[in-house]
Amino acid sequence: MNLRGRGILITRPREQAQGLANLVEAAGGRAILFPAIEIQEVPLRKLAEFDLAIFVSPTAVKRALAAMKWPQRAQAAALGRGTQRELERHGIKGIIAPDSGADSEALLAVPQLQRVAGRRIVILRGEGGRSLLGDTLAARGARVEYAECYRRVRPQSDSASLLTAFAKGAVHAVTVSSAEGLENLFEMLGAAGREHLRKTPLFVPHPRVAAEARRLGLGEANVGGASDEEMLERLVAYFRPAE
Repeated sequence: MNLRGRGILITRPREQAQGLANLVEAAGGRAILFPAIEIQEVPLRKLAEFDLAIFVSPTAVKRALAAMKWPQRAQAAALGRGTQRELERHGIKGIIAPDSGADSEALLAVPQLQRVAGRRIVILRGEGGRSLLGDTLAARGARVEYAECYRRVRPQSDSASLLTAFAKGAVHAVTVSSAEGLENLFEMLGAAGREHLRKTPLFVPHPRVAAEARRLGLGEANVGGASDEEMLERLVAYFRPAE
């Protein structure tokens, strides 16, 4: 894999950015870290006698299991491979997860979540977020509650050095991890930065984020994937010289 000479902007929260940054630099690129989302703690409700705990992100796993002990009788479900791997790192087994995909639709399609009538389910997530998962499980008869582990806010960062890098042609690609992060970046860059953003290849994890890019007038985005490895693969394919 070769990203030699390419500056790749990584806008994930700082504590989630290093994995992709390491892969980019191992491929010869230069990782430019500029978090467009900051994660803050919020008080976390204790896990009660739930039959199933659904974690929507690796951050939800880290924050929840740092604050409370995992109840032995509970079963876990994960939204995406990264979340599943984080649960496994905490010693949790028998995780319900889709074979492919990293969104609510993929998880809702797994056989174990088709018949959930009467089951108590807690969804561990950040503040806010999509309601599709909870609404659908409730429609299937489950008793659904939410436990919010963290909140995402726009960082108060100075974008001057990033604008300079754009102006020098040192940013060859922009990666974002969510529609919220893309919107934050759009606002943080200001008018001059937005023009640079419109001219720079954009890489996103899901079609939903690509739709947000179009809404913001940024044109078509390259859909890579939710994992670091998938995003790197898409970046390398984009910059591979034509044969």
